[in-house]
Amino acid sequence: MLNIQLLLTGNELMSGDITDTNSVFIARELKNLGVEATRKVTVGDSIELLIAEMNTLSQSADVLIVNGGLGPTVDDLTAQALSEVCGKELTLHPLALEDIKQWCFRRNFRLSGPNLKQAMLPARCDIIHNPIGSAPGFSVVVNDCLVICTPGVPGELKPMMRESIIPIIKNKLPAEYHTVTKKLKVFGVGESTLQKLIDETYPDWPEEIELGFRAAMPLLEVKLTSRQTISHDLRELWYEKLKGLLGQHIVSEDGKSLAATVVSLLNERKQTISMAESCTGGMIASEITAIAGSSNVFEAGYVTYSNRIKSKLVNVSEESLEKYGAVSEQVVREMTEGALAQSGADYAIAVSGVAGPDGGTDEKPVGTVWLGWGNEQKVHTQKLYFPATRKYFQTFMANAGLDLIRRMILEFKDEPRYVVERQQQSKAD
Repeated sequence: MLNIQLLLTGNELMSGDITDTNSVFIARELKNLGVEATRKVTVGDSIELLIAEMNTLSQSADVLIVNGGLGPTVDDLTAQALSEVCGKELTLHPLALEDIKQWCFRRNFRLSGPNLKQAMLPARCDIIHNPIGSAPGFSVVVNDCLVICTPGVPGELKPMMRESIIPIIKNKLPAEYHTVTKKLKVFGVGESTLQKLIDETYPDWPEEIELGFRAAMPLLEVKLTSRQTISHDLRELWYEKLKGLLGQHIVSEDGKSLAATVVSLLNERKQTISMAESCTGGMIASEITAIAGSSNVFEAGYVTYSNRIKSKLVNVSEESLEKYGAVSEQVVREMTEGALAQSGADYAIAVSGVAGPDGGTDEKPVGTVWLGWGNEQKVHTQKLYFPATRKYFQTFMANAGLDLIRRMILEFKDEPRYVVERQQQSKAD
């Protein structure tokens, strides 16, 4: 395992004047290569702090990527700090100087003293070409660690990282090192629940296969990673085992969201969908229409927030509203049927609930919701109790509606884990 660490510098990063997107980009590029940074440190424009961190990090890292501080101004201190750490004086580097001259020539700029400062680098360092900006990158070995210095401007960092630095790091990886990660997107199973389920079902999970989770509300991404060529067949075996365990809770294997999966399923079948939404305020329709190709499958979305509009747009009877209330099985069934009839779509989803933080009663506390989904032949309904913040409640219920219609399209018969759990919680309360 290659130990790669990051050191970012800049007062603007410490003050919050700019957001650190560079470390995110670097991490993603490394991940695509199959390696991950083990540590990230951010400091201001202080020569003492830079020297201290370069010394410390280089003693434990195989590769240290330093980002920022290569500019022409007095607060750009990376080269000076590194020269102190490696014990090599700053000298005018001929290759760096030539890069800067060419940069000035292309822009019809006059070479100035501040620009020359960018060519003052630790003696005998290696230059990393900057195809965009005036500041050359460079590298030097310190404490058996390869220190790579990169510009802080994102537009300059990106091509340098992809064209020069990633190949350098790739060459440092062992020949047998070949990382492959496979992913599953899951809905309705939380991280702790899934970890417990895996621990109980597969106590013999192999050390060679890394298991990881990434929560992306309200979906969960499950990752299986093998880092050596000889482990790839083993990863495939355990990937299939995990698929068997998660079953119908798997939304996609290709990174698609629930909405994208539903749109794909409908497109494949040349079918359409509509929805009548109350507490989610059009969120389901928004999720669907955000997907390319949704115009082929999306017929209409009715945001029926008030009782009057429920009656006017999707034909919910005033009698049902008065007798059962807006958050009820009868009303959500009529909303589903009304959306089907009004739009002529093949499928419909309906949702009505108490999102909170106010509006709950003893009979229908905040977090109570009824979902409806179906087609002309069959309309299903389901009550859930999901006490959460308003935003999370709405997001989860929008995705629950999409998941339930996904299951119907695929003719799944199993009851979702989140339905069983929420019913049990409702009874307990």
